[in-house]
Amino acid sequence: MSKNKLRSFLTMLGIIIGVASVIAMLAIGQGSKKNIQASVESLGTNTIMIMPGAVTQGGVRLAAGSSNSLVNGDADAIAARCDLLDYVTPVVNQGVQVVAGSQNWSTVIIGAKQAYFKIRDITISMGERYTDADERTAAKVCVIGHTVDSNLFGSDANPVGMTIRISSIPYRIIGVYDRKGQNAFGMDQDDAIIAPFATVQDRMMSTLYLNSIYCSAKSEDVITDAVDEISKVMRQRHKLAPSDDDDFTVRTQQEIANIFGTITSVMTILLASVASISLLVGGIGIMNIMLVSVTERTREIGIRMAIGAKGRDVLLQFMIESIFISFIGGFIGILLGIGIALLVAEFGGWPITITPFSIAISFAFSAFVGIFFGWYPARKAANLNPIDALRYE
Repeated sequence: MSKNKLRSFLTMLGIIIGVASVIAMLAIGQGSKKNIQASVESLGTNTIMIMPGAVTQGGVRLAAGSSNSLVNGDADAIAARCDLLDYVTPVVNQGVQVVAGSQNWSTVIIGAKQAYFKIRDITISMGERYTDADERTAAKVCVIGHTVDSNLFGSDANPVGMTIRISSIPYRIIGVYDRKGQNAFGMDQDDAIIAPFATVQDRMMSTLYLNSIYCSAKSEDVITDAVDEISKVMRQRHKLAPSDDDDFTVRTQQEIANIFGTITSVMTILLASVASISLLVGGIGIMNIMLVSVTERTREIGIRMAIGAKGRDVLLQFMIESIFISFIGGFIGILLGIGIALLVAEFGGWPITITPFSIAISFAFSAFVGIFFGWYPARKAANLNPIDALRYE
């Protein structure tokens, strides 16, 4: 190996590229999976969402939420009769144009009760939340997100106490909630205004219907049972026969997390499988070079066997060489893969997660490649006839 440095390095190169590719792809895949899970959890760990069901027009069934089937009484009934829930709030929302002085911004206003902050795990960074008294009196107060704050007042201003106009109605800002970032669907969760439910439903939207009902289960373990409770109450409320389809849709964070988790897992496996092809190519390279080495050193093998070396000694010699090439290539590949993943995170903005498992599996696979593809050339060398080997030109 020392006499053929370039050839040895080129033999290692396939292993290096393969291991580096596997580690980098797994790091990006696992990082994306954790990022999506964090985004889903930012909606609230035990959150259950109830939305209006689908509506059929002209034989065409539209998406969930296209009908008006939820009313205030549904939220009240769920809160009163579902024992596995901690918090329940009706929710209405609407896209609005907000004006503050000479500035304006297009966003969404969410009308919800105080429980919404608990369900969505929203904390206040400046000011305070509205109170039960604000809810009862339909007070024109609101809490805004950082995106709304920065676009209306600038990044350094304190907007608490200032007044904004939404649909010609003045609202006093009483708080700004902590940053939550984008959710799993790419929506900016900080680009919103939260106001008392009665204020938005009665004073702004003048509607009897709800866009959704948000609930929080007592724990993750009871979410499935809580969904069954909710469905039972809703079907009774809406007087649905056993043969009737639900006119509402219930979604949980677990369902959303499982869907995205499955997608990212499949993508990670696909990326790692494609990268593993490089390891296979590297293994074939090792076999090729080792076969060339056996051919070149046939007379050497014959001399060794003539003076007493056994077949297993020759086998071990070439196996060690193959495994050494594979191990050194695997080690360099690990360092290169980690470096590539860090560069992707630094300059590409991709989330990454480098796990000991990905390093171990890559290194183990490179060792397997060295043993598997090195065995045949080594076995061929060990089976050479010493007399024929000595005659070889």
